[in-house]
Amino acid sequence: MTFLYTWFFYSRRESLVKDVEYMGLRLKESVVNRLHTSAPEIFALLHDESFIPHAVLRVSEQTATQSCITKPNVALVNGTSPGPEIRLIEGQTSWIRVYNDMHHQNLTMHWHGLSMAVSPFSDGTPAASQWPIPPRHFFDYELGVDVGMAGTYFYHSHIGFQAVSVAGPLVIEDAKRPPYHYDDERIIAISDVFDKTDEDIEKGLLSSPFVWSGETANVLVNGKGQLDGTRTSPDCELASIDVEPDKTYRLRFIGGTALSFVTLAFEDHDELTIIEADGSYTKPHNASYIQIGSGQRFSALLKTKPKKKLKKTQFYMQIETRDRPSMTRSYAILNYAKTPSILSSPSTPPLTLPPTNQDWLELSLRPYTTDPTNPFPPSSSVNRHVVIRTHQLISQGNIVWAQDLFPWMESYPQEPYLVSLYKEDGIEFPSLARALANEGIDPQTRAFPAEIGEVIDIVLQNTGGDNSGGVDIHPFHAHGGHFWDLGGGPGTYDADVNEARLVESAHRLRGGDPPAQRDTTMLFRFEERTAEPGQDAGWRAWRLRVTEPGVWMIHCHILQHMVMGMQTLWVMGNETELLKLSRPDVQGYLEFGGDVYGNETKAPMAVHFKGPW
Repeated sequence: MTFLYTWFFYSRRESLVKDVEYMGLRLKESVVNRLHTSAPEIFALLHDESFIPHAVLRVSEQTATQSCITKPNVALVNGTSPGPEIRLIEGQTSWIRVYNDMHHQNLTMHWHGLSMAVSPFSDGTPAASQWPIPPRHFFDYELGVDVGMAGTYFYHSHIGFQAVSVAGPLVIEDAKRPPYHYDDERIIAISDVFDKTDEDIEKGLLSSPFVWSGETANVLVNGKGQLDGTRTSPDCELASIDVEPDKTYRLRFIGGTALSFVTLAFEDHDELTIIEADGSYTKPHNASYIQIGSGQRFSALLKTKPKKKLKKTQFYMQIETRDRPSMTRSYAILNYAKTPSILSSPSTPPLTLPPTNQDWLELSLRPYTTDPTNPFPPSSSVNRHVVIRTHQLISQGNIVWAQDLFPWMESYPQEPYLVSLYKEDGIEFPSLARALANEGIDPQTRAFPAEIGEVIDIVLQNTGGDNSGGVDIHPFHAHGGHFWDLGGGPGTYDADVNEARLVESAHRLRGGDPPAQRDTTMLFRFEERTAEPGQDAGWRAWRLRVTEPGVWMIHCHILQHMVMGMQTLWVMGNETELLKLSRPDVQGYLEFGGDVYGNETKAPMAVHFKGPW
């Protein structure tokens, strides 16, 4: 495929007109000037009608029905939820155009699990690195995917509660043959649906007095599901996962829920082999069921039954929520039939699923291969520990989630943090000295600074909330570089005790391999409430080698908790490393609706980033 578009390449010394080969594409260059900047090399390109993106996503609001629940003003991607599946290839750079066709809402798109370090303004985080896309505008996202990142991801909005429906599968395919053999693959995208509208949910979460969103009305599979007591109709049928006998399928599970942490299993198919977690291949690990929280992804191999052993052609996949005040149960169909499934939800559950298992996969997943350029850092190389204490605060009718007493909401700061640093008009660059004196956070800027090359153990410490010591679960997600998951446990984190546990697990698995790298893991609760508010109630530990300069979020992936402030912001790298580009080069990113954003009358002047960041 040939992409033709106008290339503006700035230089104070030369101006040429010619055809140019750029990143494997033959481009028509009309104005060429060298940019006065150091690495990475960047190019400003006019994305006019001759520019052809690899994929186009259009987000609009429509009246929609899911699981027999009809609501107005549901934000959809290309008219559906989930949105269309996108497939890219590792080692290649792709462009995805995202249109905000909504009339009264801003929009961003986050590429969940991808580093985005090469394209610092394309992470899709409105409080961190990017102005949102204004209504009736569009933005072209540059996705540079390194070799070694083949796996399962998804895209979703990072504005308010939009991700409950503005989301879709993103698969990074192997440039070479995958390390595991399978005949075919299936996407199993899990999501929530609520009775209330997004607007009502957000308004209630931020209001005084506080109004809860309500529990999920149903858990959907690939956008489909039935409420109890309903039967098959065009808008409330069960999802069908179509398979053939005697084949091996790669099932890509995507935790796209807003709230729900779920356990799921297949009727009469209890042999799954997990081969991937959060975009990284792992050594094979057998499991009879899957636990998955919001933001997590797993791939598992399923061997279907031989035709001669099939006593029926349709089997239930049963899904149940965990760690909520009430349990929601839903189903999909594993369908061997050549015709569409006609089954409805059963009157009696075919499976008895286990309760939450805090030890499921705990320190058991090991990487399929290790990267010699980025080996697992031993405890002796850890520069510091950063303990982030999560706590639910109740004050004057408001309920917020704070980390080290600081919530981070869309109302703070007033502009994206990276934009402010470039413009030097609001928030100063965070002070590492202040952070070291305050458990890792600079209280003046509410940011967690980190130096490139540091090895940090990040400890997420759960605590009892102001509501009589209530404890919740939290799937924590890190933007930017992936971390090594060091496990979790009850009470208070003890580095020495956990290090001994890491050593023991390595010996037990006999390979001596490090833990798998992840981007989303569960901060469990080990008790429903503590004796007193603020008491420690469980932890999750990560080890991170800081390699990616940027402004990155680390946050709970439950949408309600994000709206309520359960997010942290990290500034990785010093001013020279982070702010490599001159302000004129990135000026279009620094203003809301700047010239990197297009609309029906204006083509955007997008900046292409090339080379190491």
